[in-house]
Amino acid sequence: MMRRTVTAAVALGLLLTATTACDVQARKEIAAEKKATEQGPPPPQRIAQACKVQGRAPKIGLVPINLQALFFNQINTGAKAVAAKAGAQVQVVNGNDDSTTQANAIDDMVAGHYDAIIVDAVDTEGIKPAIRRAKDAGIPVVAVDATVDDPAVSTQVGTANAEGGRQLADALLKISGGKGDIGVVGALNSTIQNERQKGFSDQVTAHGMKIKNVVDGRNIQENAQTAAENLLTGNPDLPYAYATGEPALIGLAAAVVSQQRTKDLQVVGWDLSSQAVDGLKAGWIKGVVQQNTFQFGYDAMNAAIDLACKRPAPKDVPVPTQIVTPANVGDYLYYLEK
Repeated sequence: MMRRTVTAAVALGLLLTATTACDVQARKEIAAEKKATEQGPPPPQRIAQACKVQGRAPKIGLVPINLQALFFNQINTGAKAVAAKAGAQVQVVNGNDDSTTQANAIDDMVAGHYDAIIVDAVDTEGIKPAIRRAKDAGIPVVAVDATVDDPAVSTQVGTANAEGGRQLADALLKISGGKGDIGVVGALNSTIQNERQKGFSDQVTAHGMKIKNVVDGRNIQENAQTAAENLLTGNPDLPYAYATGEPALIGLAAAVVSQQRTKDLQVVGWDLSSQAVDGLKAGWIKGVVQQNTFQFGYDAMNAAIDLACKRPAPKDVPVPTQIVTPANVGDYLYYLEK
């Protein structure tokens, strides 16, 4: 009896020791993640030289696609950080996922005698007339994120969206061995996301995989979740899925969790969020293309201030992407902050 008691006590002691060690390790990981999140992005390496325009600080207009997605808020944060250090004034007008709203905002800024305008275009064709009107009025326009192929754009800051799609396709091809169907949650009203969809689809289909279905989240998180729910319900055996932007990936992640598909569905997509990070940590999200959103803002505002001050700015400013995986997600947690 005594022997059994001693053995049980030893076992309990070992269990408590193991539990304590696990708790200590968990606390260390939480503390490290908290520190990584709070440290914020690397600061801008360059700040445009301050100047006066007609005796006042330069007025810069900023027209993002929307103010819902963390992605666009981080661009705004980066732009405002540079503007604050350079002494420029910034006015942000929500594009509200609508090309007409963006065009009207640009026209209002032209009428308000702004000195430069930054725009992330919903529709890269539809925005061109407004950009041309700005140029005719002597106001330079910086296109950020979305590529606007028009001589009226003074500077383009962004990434190669189709290439990012191909990068994720290559990652998925390694996982799948070039076999299996893929569901896509896209945003068919977004030029940018259509480029990402095409780059991805062309690559995976060229190597043996099949696009089973494409659903349209319209770059709105609630719409994307509904579309993703329908995609998964209609394809209960779907092994892979791809999301072309932040709202699409958040919506897809919610659908995967709600339908308990984390064990049999593997996902790749664009842009980090808390939902994407959870999926990466759990392992069912295999890769996320993360654009350097803060750098978008830094570079766009530096170009806008230089142009407003009648200084030259590069015609093209490429910003490299980063691939976040379950193995390195801890290095990118600062992207969860606005």
